Amino acid sequence: MTTGGAWEQHAAAVERLRASYAAIPRSAPVRLAKKTSNLFRPRAATTAPGLDVSGLTGVIEVDATARTAEVQGMCTYEDLVDATLPHGLIPLVVPQLRTITLGGAVTGLGIESTSFRNGLPHESVLEMDVFTGAGAVVTARPGPDGEHSDLFDTFPNSYGSLGYATRLRIALEPVPSYVALRHVRLDDTGALAKTIAEIVETGSFEGTRVDGLDGVAFAPGEYYLTLATWTDVPVSTGSTDGVGATVGPSDYTGHEIYYRSIRERAAGSGTDLLTMYDYLWRWDTDWFWCSGAFGVQHPVVRRLWPRRYRRSDVYHKLVGLDRRLGIADRLDRRAGRPLRERVIQDVEVPVERLGEFLDWFDQEVGMRPVWLCPLVSRRDWPTYPLAPGATYVNVGFWGTVHVGPDAPNGPRNRAIEERVHELGGHKSLYSEAFYDPDTFDQLYDGANLAAVKQAYDPDDRLTSLYDKAVKRR
Repeated sequence: MTTGGAWEQHAAAVERLRASYAAIPRSAPVRLAKKTSNLFRPRAATTAPGLDVSGLTGVIEVDATARTAEVQGMCTYEDLVDATLPHGLIPLVVPQLRTITLGGAVTGLGIESTSFRNGLPHESVLEMDVFTGAGAVVTARPGPDGEHSDLFDTFPNSYGSLGYATRLRIALEPVPSYVALRHVRLDDTGALAKTIAEIVETGSFEGTRVDGLDGVAFAPGEYYLTLATWTDVPVSTGSTDGVGATVGPSDYTGHEIYYRSIRERAAGSGTDLLTMYDYLWRWDTDWFWCSGAFGVQHPVVRRLWPRRYRRSDVYHKLVGLDRRLGIADRLDRRAGRPLRERVIQDVEVPVERLGEFLDWFDQEVGMRPVWLCPLVSRRDWPTYPLAPGATYVNVGFWGTVHVGPDAPNGPRNRAIEERVHELGGHKSLYSEAFYDPDTFDQLYDGANLAAVKQAYDPDDRLTSLYDKAVKRR
């Protein structure tokens, strides 16, 4: 399906991007002029204009027969799913927050419950156009004979330090109308890791196919895996409306809260049913569980808080407001509480070391709940070198810890980095990082990154990955 003039509109948008790039002073940092962000790194204010990406936010074409889509780099997954789902198709991995962009998930790192079988979002990219630091648009393709394959391979986890994707051709997969869920409780980390490894290896659990796999660690000794199975049949979850009629698919965009349902349903039938659309965005309504910081999970507040504002990008803006005004810090000082350290990270740990990490995290950080999402990388990617074919578990934790006057130095974050490194894992760079240059280069293949940057950004117009991710600017 092609919308009228979509390719012509795309070409015009790329030309506006070129013009906006030319208008940025060479001494000024190059940044995107976009309204939303899912990054948690501080950055210095600038008066320089940003890159005009306003015309690069849509889907150019969906080929339902080939199961591919031509997508602009700043298209959000919300808009991408809206374009593909009517064809019974979705991207191979749909990150859990609506306003994550396709380009952002590829140049950063997206993940979701299909990652144990489909890898990360960049692994479903067939080719992409990248606007480089040299002011050129190049088409990068994979493989030893692919054009600009060095850029294609190094682009994931480069966070704009090598350029910005303007167009991506991605693979899609067919999906039915519903998702049947089963919540399984496990009481120790050994059983948790073993069960994850077995599901990844077999693609099933107790004879039932598993299409999506993630989990939540609520407390030491209380772990849940959620097994998702695509289905065309709106199977009964065992719930009724009180007069005997079977209840239809659950709706967690209203008064009910998804993450709470995991515990509640595991104590009963252990099953649930969602539409495919609601499954894809099950975490967005309450930003996993982080909406509780704004009172949105309180029944009275929830009734008053408009449904259209129960979404991750709204909460992200509120966090940004708090950072600018220091509201939480002022309240803590007034109440005599120690200063908070923001611990907002996603890390990948080998499945066989998962128990070690969770036990250490419970003792040293003590933040709960924690999200768990298994993944298997299909091949080697130099800037985020996970062992191909090996099972890792993404552990996501997002909140604050009272640590006292040392909070600005990030003691808990530094300890997490060290522990993840010791366990053979890696850390995503969307939030704060504290690595020294040598360690950073070792973990993220700095030599290759520098060589590719020199080839596509010879005048060093774009901020380096280390400066973006680690240096305080």
